[in-house]
Amino acid sequence: MKKKVFAVLGVLLVLIVGVIVYFVLSDLNQEEKLKNELEEINRLVDSESINMKEINEKLERIVTDGDYAVVERAFKDYLKDNFDNVMEITSLLNDERVTKLLTVENYKNDGKEFLETKSYILSTREQLRNCKDKYIEFFTEDKIMSYINDKGLDSYYIDLYKDEFVGDIENDDSDQIVEGAIDELILLLDRTELVINFLSSNQDDWQIENDHIVFSSDSLSNEYDSLLDQVVS
Repeated sequence: MKKKVFAVLGVLLVLIVGVIVYFVLSDLNQEEKLKNELEEINRLVDSESINMKEINEKLERIVTDGDYAVVERAFKDYLKDNFDNVMEITSLLNDERVTKLLTVENYKNDGKEFLETKSYILSTREQLRNCKDKYIEFFTEDKIMSYINDKGLDSYYIDLYKDEFVGDIENDDSDQIVEGAIDELILLLDRTELVINFLSSNQDDWQIENDHIVFSSDSLSNEYDSLLDQVVS
């Protein structure tokens, strides 16, 4: 009888060990998939020619299961929101319209009230400020962790998420470059706005002749030139 009991216990022990090993190996496999996916996204982002279509495809898919899938979805949602903001910043910085605001062509098309120009400056400046605030916020621990804290996960998975993201946060030159570029464009818009407001306020004292702006007095012409110098300096 004892032999039968020991035999049954032995079988149960083997089964229990097998189940434990299975789940351990499964977890390790899921964790490896998760880290490989993150490394692959990092590789695509660091590429000289960034393929946003390929990046977005990876951000939309889920390669893990269970709680690991929740972690994966959280960090991909974070990355997607961050990338979307960066792409908006890029679009604003590359908008060529800002370089045409102080041209004779714009003076003809939108002068002398410059309603469209003023609206464009106001909206673009506001967008830039909002994007800059978001950009700074995205690289804070509170913002990153907000994507995982409300998922009801065990501390192990939260720590895994934290180790993969928060552990890599640090201020570098790229952050200063992006923020500096935004500040420079805002300054350009501010100085352009001064010129536009000057023209709007003195709309009866200037006109376009032979594709050149001509003022009714030297003092106004000098003031205009002074404001224009601040834009290009």
